[in-house]
Amino acid sequence: MPVTNFFAHIAAIPFEGCLNITIRKHGEQLTTSVLLQNDGCGDAAKNHIPPLILKGSAKELCEGFFDAISIPLTETSKLLVNMEQYLKGQETARKNAAMEKKKTEKADKADKPDKPTTPEEIKEMKYKVIMAGVDKLEAAGKYREAWIKVPQASEFPDKAEEMRNRRASLSAKFSPDLFRTEQPATAVNNVEPKTEQDATDHTDAEGIPDEG
Repeated sequence: MPVTNFFAHIAAIPFEGCLNITIRKHGEQLTTSVLLQNDGCGDAAKNHIPPLILKGSAKELCEGFFDAISIPLTETSKLLVNMEQYLKGQETARKNAAMEKKKTEKADKADKPDKPTTPEEIKEMKYKVIMAGVDKLEAAGKYREAWIKVPQASEFPDKAEEMRNRRASLSAKFSPDLFRTEQPATAVNNVEPKTEQDATDHTDAEGIPDEG
């Protein structure tokens, strides 16, 4: 049998995948379909790549077959490989994005306290908010407003001692006349006499002894 170099020519074409060659004969004419498939490519778009169709006599195909298919097969192979690399890149990007999202969510969760759900947690949160307002007023030097803002013991019985101490510390910073009006200072000339002799001392309004 004569030796053919058909497969040597096929092996010389740089492609990856499965090369399907179909030959149909119509009289003296041959119709050849060449389709490159790459199962390693997961992109469904590869299914839209049409086969390469060549028609001619046996002599014509022998002379021009490989020249006609070499470049298209090489380019198609590159396209399929790039499509797969693109898909893998997309998948890597998605995974990285998901990882970053989880990190961000975890960091946000660490920064934000859990939302209170039970009545006790809600009450504790309310107390902290009120006392934070007290702290703010005290820091601004508004001691009276801060004292007023401290809740009543009936609202938070378990915090009664703490609130009592807080009021005491705030009231110590009040000015003396905050809750009561001081009596005016007694004038020197209105001081009550200290002794009986002083009380019967006969002098007039200018301090001159009364002659009578």
